[in-house]
Amino acid sequence: MELVYRSTRNAQETATASMAILKGLANEGGLFVPDTIPAFDKSLEELSKMDYREVAYQVMKLMLTDFTEEELRHCINSAYDSKFDTKEIAPLVHKAGAYYLELFHGATIAFKDMALSILPYLLTTSAKKNDVKNEIVILTATSGDTGKAALAGFADVPGTKIIVFYPKHGVSPIQEKQMVTQKGDNTCVIGITGNFDDAQTGVKKMFSDKELNEYLASKGYQFSSANSINIGRLVPQMVYYVYAYTRLVANGEIKAGDKINVVVPTGNFGNILAAFYAKQMGLPINKFICASNENKVLYDFFRTGTYDRKREFILTTSPSMDILISSNLERLIYRIAGNDAEKNKALMQALNGKGAYTITDDMKKQLADFYGNYASEAETAATIKRVYESDQYIMDTHTAVAASVYDKYVKETGDTTPTVIASTASPYKFTRSVMNAIDSAYDKQSDFELVDELNKLSGVKVPQAIEDIRQAEVRHDIVCDKEDMLAEVKKFLNI
Repeated sequence: MELVYRSTRNAQETATASMAILKGLANEGGLFVPDTIPAFDKSLEELSKMDYREVAYQVMKLMLTDFTEEELRHCINSAYDSKFDTKEIAPLVHKAGAYYLELFHGATIAFKDMALSILPYLLTTSAKKNDVKNEIVILTATSGDTGKAALAGFADVPGTKIIVFYPKHGVSPIQEKQMVTQKGDNTCVIGITGNFDDAQTGVKKMFSDKELNEYLASKGYQFSSANSINIGRLVPQMVYYVYAYTRLVANGEIKAGDKINVVVPTGNFGNILAAFYAKQMGLPINKFICASNENKVLYDFFRTGTYDRKREFILTTSPSMDILISSNLERLIYRIAGNDAEKNKALMQALNGKGAYTITDDMKKQLADFYGNYASEAETAATIKRVYESDQYIMDTHTAVAASVYDKYVKETGDTTPTVIASTASPYKFTRSVMNAIDSAYDKQSDFELVDELNKLSGVKVPQAIEDIRQAEVRHDIVCDKEDMLAEVKKFLNI
């Protein structure tokens, strides 16, 4: 049976999976969500005997129902290949009382690779399926990792161009160097003098500008998104939670059917939402532990039922989570509003206008599976140091936020359910912050000297992604005000 995708803001707007992937964002700024989430048609025991690619097929075939088996397997096999530096694709490592799901073994050493390695294949396949003749312009805002992973995925892909906006002073030096050295004639990287929310708002505004989209079409272009608002991003992220669970079964750590907890360092809410969707498919997840940094808008939401973006924006050492408007939360709000597009739309309009909304008590009750907390900068650094000293395991700042929040959860609840922590980036991506946490004396060294020091401490080989940018030339040096984002898009497209 073909799965229907529907807009969170207009019940009448529907799409097939491939069309939802192509469009990225629904009209009126809505997001595409599946009408239903189908249950697994293989047992957890059967899935535990499969490798990553086969698990990916078994999950994605249920969600992307208008793709043929041949099309889907081609996308999966093309994505999860030697670009990853381990055959497991997403290894599970038991350290410090939890299972760390290492999602950073792809080309750009961050979890975004897990979905953005496959998105170009899903998108170009979707274009062929829908007889699209326009050139597809990927328009993306990034808080640090999506940008590079999307650029790497779409560089020199025929029939596409990619434009990435990032906050000029809101990413790590390594993240910025990865983006601004990106090769590919179809790539464009632009820093903005604002924060991530400014970049994301600007991109959404262009997507929902009907006149602009008509003008683009007249010039042979159409927008699509590589952000986690695209269901072509979200569906592949469901896979690694299923894979992690089935590895625990395969390794005899749990029995099929036993519950686990998942802890996710959360900014835009896509990663933890993918785990929530996996539970709807039949994955036995007990608690979704939503970890925030000092930009704790989600912690406050789960505590009070009010989402309020009217607050100071704080630059932290976990910049990919420096977000005050968590776009993917809208998909969860739509669901707990009874899949009521009008109700959801009113809440999103309140967020856009007044800067806040409050859900009903009935909606709040449906969030019982979620636990929210946050880690301060000092707690994040202390967690990196503690786990290094106890287990000789070095984690990045975002993973440390998650580990710190998990410690708080266990202390509060006494819950000892086996727990998977999403480890979302290599420590090499945030070397200065990581090394300073271990010993502040490291701060005197340059970024690349710190890379070598991290290599000595961890015994983990310096990733190719880091070696590649040591001497790479800067190819993208545009910086603009947030008001000038559209002008820069037009300039790049020569329209």
